[in-house]
Amino acid sequence: MSKVIMIQGTMSNAGKSFLVAGLCRIMKQDGYRVAPFKSQNMALNSFITEEGLEMGRAQVMQAEAAGIRPMVCMNPILLKPTNHTGSQVIVGGKVLGNMSARDYFEYKKQLIPDIKTAFHKLEEYADIIVIEGAGSPVEINLREHDIVNMGLAHMVDAPVLLVGDIDRGGVFAQLLGTLMLLESEERKRVKGLIINKFRGDKTILDPGITMLEDKGHVPVTGVIPYMDLALEDEDSLSERFGNQKEGAIDIAVIRYPRISNFTDFNVFEQMKDVSVRYVTKVSELNNTDMIILPGSKNTMGDLKWLRQNGLETVIKQLSERIPVFGICGGLQLLGDMILDPEGVEEGGTIHGMGLLKVVTILKKDKVQCQVNGSINEMGGIFTNLSGLSYNGYEIHMGNTYYSSDKDNENEIQTPIIKSLDNDNVYGTYVHGIFDKSEIALRIINTLARNKGIVIDNGEFEDYQSFKEKQYDKLADTLRKYLNMEEIYGMLKEAHVE
Repeated sequence: MSKVIMIQGTMSNAGKSFLVAGLCRIMKQDGYRVAPFKSQNMALNSFITEEGLEMGRAQVMQAEAAGIRPMVCMNPILLKPTNHTGSQVIVGGKVLGNMSARDYFEYKKQLIPDIKTAFHKLEEYADIIVIEGAGSPVEINLREHDIVNMGLAHMVDAPVLLVGDIDRGGVFAQLLGTLMLLESEERKRVKGLIINKFRGDKTILDPGITMLEDKGHVPVTGVIPYMDLALEDEDSLSERFGNQKEGAIDIAVIRYPRISNFTDFNVFEQMKDVSVRYVTKVSELNNTDMIILPGSKNTMGDLKWLRQNGLETVIKQLSERIPVFGICGGLQLLGDMILDPEGVEEGGTIHGMGLLKVVTILKKDKVQCQVNGSINEMGGIFTNLSGLSYNGYEIHMGNTYYSSDKDNENEIQTPIIKSLDNDNVYGTYVHGIFDKSEIALRIINTLARNKGIVIDNGEFEDYQSFKEKQYDKLADTLRKYLNMEEIYGMLKEAHVE
């Protein structure tokens, strides 16, 4: 049987995902077979496994840190918000259906067998399982039938480390308040407290730590400094969205309300002299060198949003002089028409932006598969991408056809679609297509040449190698500031009925 430990937080974005990844990397370095687990993830960043199953990208990142391939049993339930009150519910990597928040709250207890099955499956691979909670364990309105925080800790008999974010203020109230609101039996599970994202001289914090331990009756297992890491993070809470500093080459990613899989662009962020900005206003597009329309969980709704704030008009104008690249939902938005006969999103038909001569028909059956091959021959500003090898994955709720295919008989198969009458407009269904170093480099070099400048990217390294160094940096920091001897001593053999 595997041994387990669980990371819970006082709030969303307290640092749980990175802590799980860091512990996975440490334990891998120490010779253990280790794996991450999160019973329920709410995220619009997702991934498709080798088996064609969908899971949250946070657990993919953690699996990379652990040195094992991503498996859907690491994240048996994935909720993908479709609007403010409902989500697409994915269980075991496959779509169960759309549910309102209230309906899912009533339904979720029926998923306990799926969680236990996934956990038992993961035990076949791992000596140690590091579990991530979600949000806060003391959200009063969510505690009934909890399956992701203390409910899960009880289900697998896991000890808990509770982490608070000092960077956002009030960390002592966060930690003590959480402990006070836990039930007595739940409080006994908390074996250590972690203060995360600390800036400054730790000795100034020492009196507060003494008080925290005296009042909370739980030891502080570590104070972790604020870390500048380039790793994939979770959805709308990403700190990336606040960056508006423009580099020598500037890429503007349209941040519509239901943006998904923005991890597609992380590779560009590590490149010298390149900025990636997530924009929501026309004024933020003034000096950009390329516009990317990313994935969307509600393409029809996001298209209406583009129209209402004037971005559609400006993007179409700018496409005459700079590249516009649509990925997945972004590809669908760039087309002539989106049809929704089965009511997958909003039902009916809506005209697209008209920059690609394609039509998309939304369907309830989701396309989800890994893909690889060579980029098709194409012209335009990115003709130098032709023939390069790529790999990635597709995940979408529709099929796309050329507008000239009146009977919609031949679904488009080429990895990249180029506009027939605009050399700057492209679209693809392949998530992760930019992760290949040669593809990313050629895009940036083309943008530089188009701008009439030369940039130095001689030190650019393979993206996967770059991420491996980031995981090692994370592990080195945690080793220095966490009491790993205590944490190893907390590990407990899982007991799942």
